Amino acid sequence: MAVRTHWTIDHTCGHQVEHDLSDRAADRRAGFARWLEARDCSDCWKAARQSSPADTKQWLAARRAEEQEAATEWEQRYEMPPLEGPEKAAGWAVRCRHQLVTAAYTALAVEGELDDADWSEIEEKVRTVTRAGWWIDQRDADGADLPELLEAATDADRPTENPYV
Repeated sequence: MAVRTHWTIDHTCGHQVEHDLSDRAADRRAGFARWLEARDCSDCWKAARQSSPADTKQWLAARRAEEQEAATEWEQRYEMPPLEGPEKAAGWAVRCRHQLVTAAYTALAVEGELDDADWSEIEEKVRTVTRAGWWIDQRDADGADLPELLEAATDADRPTENPYV
């Protein structure tokens, strides 16, 4: 039996849309379908962006505030350390870290073969990378790549106990 290619998605805007996900790898379809469910449908997304620049700016600010709230809640729940860097960069990086780590958990633990012990090891490595710029640089990375990215992080991306080094 083949993995299905067509998914009926109930979007957050209230619309139900049939999506053809055949252009995605079979093991990525379910995760992408879940991601789509957390978004407005294409028509509503486009309509929201065709408004005036002031409306768009207001929408974007509200969206960023929602993302920041979710990231901060996640950060506290999983006892993630604060990120180091300029205030504006650190705020953005918190959202980037949240998005990448949750995508990695979905790809590796929910849909993948990683067990809780293996995921805990990755989570501990996540806690060691506190340079905001590193997380911003990884914002477009695939969640499944997180373990390799964490291995590639340098000492400059991790804090040191000696603040004078």
